Amino acid sequence: MNNTSLALPSHVRLVEVGPRDGLQNEKQPISIADKVRLVDDLTRAGLAHIEAGSFVSPQWVPQMAGSAEVFAAIQQPGGVTYTALTPNLKGFEAAMQAGVREVAVFAAASEAFSQKNINCSIAESLTRFVPVMEAAREQGVRVRGYVSCVLGCPYEGEIAPAQVASVARELFEMGCYEVSLGDTIGTGTAGKTRALIEAVGRDIPRDKLAGHFHDTYGQALANIYASLLEGIQVFDSSVAGLGGCPYARGASGNVASEDVLYLLNGLGIHTGVDLELLIQAGERICALLGRENGSRVARARRCA
Repeated sequence: MNNTSLALPSHVRLVEVGPRDGLQNEKQPISIADKVRLVDDLTRAGLAHIEAGSFVSPQWVPQMAGSAEVFAAIQQPGGVTYTALTPNLKGFEAAMQAGVREVAVFAAASEAFSQKNINCSIAESLTRFVPVMEAAREQGVRVRGYVSCVLGCPYEGEIAPAQVASVARELFEMGCYEVSLGDTIGTGTAGKTRALIEAVGRDIPRDKLAGHFHDTYGQALANIYASLLEGIQVFDSSVAGLGGCPYARGASGNVASEDVLYLLNGLGIHTGVDLELLIQAGERICALLGRENGSRVARARRCA
């Protein structure tokens, strides 16, 4: 690994995934109105990139049923991007009918995880995206790519950076404008994160990469800082640390947006997001869900 560091960026884009990745594994039903309120709260806090839903079969992800109604009801001011996960052409077409203007596709860096998660190989999953990418190009819709298990797999253990780079390169060459590297089970460390970015960065410009860290081992903020040192300027996060992964036993939620923002504010990095409004959004959705807020910053502010 190269020990040299790039200068810290002056600006970072936060991609808020709470309304999709955060809520999709909640067991209790969540009304359309409550989902809309969450997205609108996040918009009010200044987040300019929000993943608001997923167009998948309700059989597989019941919590994402009603995503079309969410998109129809949320406020959509100019300058804010609202995206949806679309794993196949059917999902893409449903998203287009709902007026979605940016979508995301996902693949795994682990063969075992791909089979457990979406019942197909990595190669087969990438093949499924070809018609999605073609349709997106025809309709002028941007596509963001996710790669999961980039720093470890619950079934295979260590994942070689070269394997991650191969999958990320496929997505980028297909036409994904940005590829988000996901530490799905949260086992990554700062050194491994830097080595991963160095490997993937040989094939994809670093300004086309994003970081997506879970906080299972309490390393997410350290990994984000390591990513900043490697020139990464986009990070996925989830308000109140909502989320997890049903295919990764013990995997806690995404890193909390509030905690990432507190880190970035302390480094003098601009995001355009208001911390107090973000905390309020997290507290409101946690009260609704009857769960503890996963953000350390929010809990500390509550006790202050």
